Amino acid sequence: QKVSVEVLDHLEHLALVDFRDSEGVERLQKAIQFANQLHEVNTDGVEPMDSVLEDRWCLYLREDDVTEGNCTKELLENAREKAEEYFVAPPG
Repeated sequence: QKVSVEVLDHLEHLALVDFRDSEGVERLQKAIQFANQLHEVNTDGVEPMDSVLEDRWCLYLREDDVTEGNCTKELLENAREKAEEYFVAPPG
């Protein structure tokens, strides 16, 4: 299935990924082919879900115990690409 230039432009803007080379376009087309298999699944009578865990009454969260802090500068040194004080994700 061919992907139009307009769709590529929109996806690049949303994902911050360059699809302009043949490898990127091929990877995108394979992902679309894979996702299109979902159209073959019969979902008649299946109610939409908010979460795969929605049947649980309570989702247990662990305590967030901060053991270190004030290390923003050191963490940002690990970023391949950053904008202001934030990681750019996905990079590229």
